[in-house]
Amino acid sequence: MKRYYFDFAATTPVDPKVVRAMAPYHSEIFGNPGSLHKFGQEASAAVFKARNKISKLINCDYREIIFTGSATEANNLALRGVIKRIMNNELGIKNKNAEGIIHNSQFIIPRVIVSSIEHESILKTAKDLEDMGIEVVYLPVSKEGIVDLKKLKESLNERTVLVSIMYANNEMGAIQPIAKISGIIKDFRNELRIKNNELRKNSPFTIHNSLFPLLHTDAAQAFNYLDCDVKDLGVDLMTLSSQKIYGPKGVGLLYARRIMNNELRIVNGERIIHNSPFYIHPLITGGGQEEGLRSGTENVAGIVGFAEAAELVAHSREWENKRLRNLQEYFVKKFKKIYSKFILNGPVIGKRRLPNNLNLYFSGKKDLIFKLDFAGFAVSGGSACSSRLAKPSHVLKALGCSDLKASESIRISFGRQTTKLEIDKLLAALKNIIKKQK
Repeated sequence: MKRYYFDFAATTPVDPKVVRAMAPYHSEIFGNPGSLHKFGQEASAAVFKARNKISKLINCDYREIIFTGSATEANNLALRGVIKRIMNNELGIKNKNAEGIIHNSQFIIPRVIVSSIEHESILKTAKDLEDMGIEVVYLPVSKEGIVDLKKLKESLNERTVLVSIMYANNEMGAIQPIAKISGIIKDFRNELRIKNNELRKNSPFTIHNSLFPLLHTDAAQAFNYLDCDVKDLGVDLMTLSSQKIYGPKGVGLLYARRIMNNELRIVNGERIIHNSPFYIHPLITGGGQEEGLRSGTENVAGIVGFAEAAELVAHSREWENKRLRNLQEYFVKKFKKIYSKFILNGPVIGKRRLPNNLNLYFSGKKDLIFKLDFAGFAVSGGSACSSRLAKPSHVLKALGCSDLKASESIRISFGRQTTKLEIDKLLAALKNIIKKQK
């Protein structure tokens, strides 16, 4: 039986051009990039070239690309790395007591803000930080899955060190207004800077480090379809994944903005010296690879493949968006004639939704994922990272769906290999299954 894949949001097949680009680095150019001899320098050059290639695609300094083992690791590095740096008091957050003696401000509880529809690697990390005593605010979303910007503004305070909002949702394709969110945070920073300058005139206390809050976005689902220029988005940290863009599994990255010289400040007459050019502290220590933020011998073949995949996506993004949007609209138009009672979870088809994503609610129709799989069609119920847990999607529940509605919803996601003929076969399979369930 021929099988059809409609779960590209979970992972993508490696592009043949990517496979060819990686091939030499498995057995021919196999040196350790940290070695000084020719074998090592060849591998090091390949990593540098890949880093430089990706940095140009997202418009940043090549030193701001930190390769990791996955997007999950990159998300952990962003959240835990910022908190660890804060708690270690390495970013100049200092206070003076009544006698004017400088001491650590560890009594100040940092606040982290995340959306309620983040990937599990963000939400579970946030929960772990809560257990450590960090305050976490979970922002609500609209019925279409868009973050409540008013609530974001209300949640920002002097203790807020990080806001993490995903660029595009993996389960129902909602695209967040990251540039607007960045603008809100920058306005808050400016207001806080003015406030702190006034307070310092009358008080020996430094209330807040005006470098914060930082903005992180998980763009693992976005890079295929959206511009990820970090300057345009205004983000300080950004996560990308190789396996979501037709590259190899086992490699991701974190864009980490470097601290600029003009951000070194005078606090209470004392110049703050940063012992690292980054806002984050490493989670994996050792040989100091990746600017000291992620030790361990680099996955050379994976990194080369990641860069090749990213370049291929950037060159085909515009026309692939149009092609997939046409297929998305075609599916919905045809399916309405088969089962008009379905409900599209998340945003309507358009600018606020990824062009490859459909999350559909079938009232009273159970076990569709298994029945479609038995018929040869791979779809999912949500995130591949938690689908085996057999519990209702936290994303759909955040949209206001009941447990029952969430359990009767499926995600269909298209990709490069998806054709109109395959969609027609999927429609026919759905028609047959729904007919039998009447």
